[in-house]
This record gives sequence, structure tokens and C-alpha cells, in this order.
Amino acid sequence: GIAGSFFDTSDADWERVLRVNLWGVIHGSKLFGRQMIKAGRRGHIVNVASMGGFTPSKFMSAYNTSKAAVMMLGDCLRAELADKGIHVATICPGLSITNITQSTRFVGLSPEQQADKQARVTRLYQRRNLTPDRIAEAILDAVEHRRHEVPVGVEARGARLISRLLPPLSHGLARLDLVP
Repeated sequence: GIAGSFFDTSDADWERVLRVNLWGVIHGSKLFGRQMIKAGRRGHIVNVASMGGFTPSKFMSAYNTSKAAVMMLGDCLRAELADKGIHVATICPGLSITNITQSTRFVGLSPEQQADKQARVTRLYQRRNLTPDRIAEAILDAVEHRRHEVPVGVEARGARLISRLLPPLSHGLARLDLVP
């Protein structure tokens, strides 16, 4: 993860987050998709994005852009692979308990300020208590029911709904600093 002002986010920061969050998905989808096509196998490709993919934010431009790109890639692959019997699902978790909060780099902050921000964000995510097993259940459900885009967690479902039905509200919320 990477958080902070667009103008404090270096080119190296952008390259790193895009290399991991987007290019990792591109390489994985290409590898497995080609193997499935070559073998004539039907099946599923599941990619993980984030609710950040449909949540603009003034302090998450690099991360959220990478996740929005993963969502669009899923839409494009789903269209391309449909005739081959390969379904593509994109899972969009909300505030889930993983190590992302400890590994997110907060650009423009001193190491001490970063550590403090990481600790505060970690506490917020822990209070939310969206566990990896709930995300795994959503993945299984997406495969079983051929779901396309799956927001996981009430905040992810709400953010998706707002982005689709009330874009001006979504754009207004993007201006707020919602991270403690």
C-alpha cells in the first residue's frame, strides 16, 4: 500500500505499487488464462482488487488507481474469455485485517509519523474485523455463482453503491481525510 499526496508520491512509489498491484494481476491472469485456453479448460480466474477501486481519495491516488485498473482488467478479460468458458471475478474487499496497514508507506511523513499513522490505521481495521476467511468465502461464492465484481464488507458495498448511484457524493467524500 501507499498513501499520501499525489505530489509527495514519487515515480518509484508509483512504479512499485503498479508493479505489485496491477502487473502482478496481469502476469497471473495471462499465465493461467493462456494455460486454460491451451488446455481447452473451462474455469475461473479470480483477481483481488479493493474497495479503493471505486473509491476516489485525495490521499490514496496511487493505490486506488492500481485497484481501479485491476477492476477494469477484470471487465475486459471477462468479455474476452466468456466464449472460452472462462469466468473472471474481481473481489473488492473493504477494510480487511491483513498486514497491509503495517506495510503501507505514508509518503510525506517522517518515519515516526508513519509508524504512528500505521498504528492508528491498524487499530481502525482491527475494529472493523473483516477477516481473510470472510474474503475467502466471498471468493468461493463468486466462483460458485459466477459473480463478476464482489465487494466484501459493508463499507465496500456502500462505497460501490455510492460510486454507482451518487457519483457527486463519492467525489465529495474523496476530499475528506477519513484516515485517523
